Amino acid sequence: MKKGILIILLGLIGGMAGAFLLLKIKSPNETSTIASINNYPTRAVSDLNYSFKDGDFIEASKISTPAVVFIKTESEVQRRTSFWFFDFDPFGQIGKVSSTGSGVILSQDGYIVTNAHVVKNAQKIEVVLSQKKTTYVASLIGIDPSTDLALLKIDAKNLPVIEVANSDQTQIGEWVLAVGNPFNLTSTVTAGIISAKGRNISVVDNNFPIESFIQTDAAINPGNSGGALVNLKGQLIGVNTAIASKTGSYVGYGFAIPANIVSKIVNDLKEFGQTQRGFSGLDVVDIDGNLASKLDNIETGVYVTNVNENNPDAKKVIKTGDVILKVDNSIIENKANFDEQIAYHRPGDVIHLLISRGGNKIERDLKLVNAEGTTSMLKRQVVTSTALGADFELISKIEKDLFGVSFGVKVSNIKAGKLSKMNIEEDFIFTSINKQIPESVNDLISRLETMTGQVRIEGISPNGTKQFMSFYIY
Repeated sequence: MKKGILIILLGLIGGMAGAFLLLKIKSPNETSTIASINNYPTRAVSDLNYSFKDGDFIEASKISTPAVVFIKTESEVQRRTSFWFFDFDPFGQIGKVSSTGSGVILSQDGYIVTNAHVVKNAQKIEVVLSQKKTTYVASLIGIDPSTDLALLKIDAKNLPVIEVANSDQTQIGEWVLAVGNPFNLTSTVTAGIISAKGRNISVVDNNFPIESFIQTDAAINPGNSGGALVNLKGQLIGVNTAIASKTGSYVGYGFAIPANIVSKIVNDLKEFGQTQRGFSGLDVVDIDGNLASKLDNIETGVYVTNVNENNPDAKKVIKTGDVILKVDNSIIENKANFDEQIAYHRPGDVIHLLISRGGNKIERDLKLVNAEGTTSMLKRQVVTSTALGADFELISKIEKDLFGVSFGVKVSNIKAGKLSKMNIEEDFIFTSINKQIPESVNDLISRLETMTGQVRIEGISPNGTKQFMSFYIY
């Protein structure tokens, strides 16, 4: 027993001595590492206690959130019960579909901007304010399919208004907030940075799309459409529109329409009820590596591949093979950027171009035209058919030239009715019925309303391809 106690005492003394020596004999590296770790939190806390020069997340959220609204829509759809080729309900049943989105208040008297796809074909549009949760029924002032924007109006006064910034001055890496109503979670704010500018992702379903998106990594999800992308001053720099995702939910890429484009489109819709778009008459492409090597290594700008007949002024000042370097003193980086600069203008406006031609830089002025090739403001002429459940209008000269047709009538605002039973898509263009070209919009409507038996329709699908349909109408 005495030997056992002695062994235990010796073990304890040896352990204590070893611990004492370990503390005394430390490597310089260990001492340096411990010291740096202990000092780091003090520096980190100090660095985080800074204030943004132009604001911060909290203040930007307080400023912008009241001006972002929740939008609820109700649409009618034609539902048919069928088995194989037999219709149990040949007349169909009218069903209702609800959807939601976001919008941004632009004026105290109730003008609100949102995405066209949020309110497209809606029979009823409701707007819910973020603060008092007051609900208003909104009227649709106008839609611009080429930018996916729409303008609404509610009967209200003294509404909170968001300040609109100059989106051209935004910079990659700048902090931004996305404000909206994802998944019906009203007044949600997410943060990120501007990841890129001038993005074209081919998401706007239109023959003449304008895509020059601001890309952000602030989380944007279904329901954010039409909401605000704001800077740290709480100013609007874009309207959130799309996400790049294979799942339908946010995976890191969101896209917003620049505020400068929004302002121009909103002013057009407010004043004319439609967009007054200027056309240059130029077909341009981005300059890739192969093309740059043939152009004395010019890397910025856009290359003119064709000067078409739509703008009589274009052939006088521009040649195929020219490189457009600037538009109105704005440097052109790519086609999306070029389209954006043109989109700021109306027919009759004159733009100033800096061009590289054969290695020489020259300056030219170009007058823009409308879709009919003139410089006047256009007024949309729409004919509505209750029986068919849709609106009809003649296509423009520029669309006729694009598709190579002499006549065409575009259909829009399709509701439950005869056209929906025929599975006619929104923005389909009728060119002939039973191999006969109608004489006018009213002639086309009359034929569609009264036709029976075997019917053959020729036209152009929304994606620009020729389409043929044949069916029997009782």
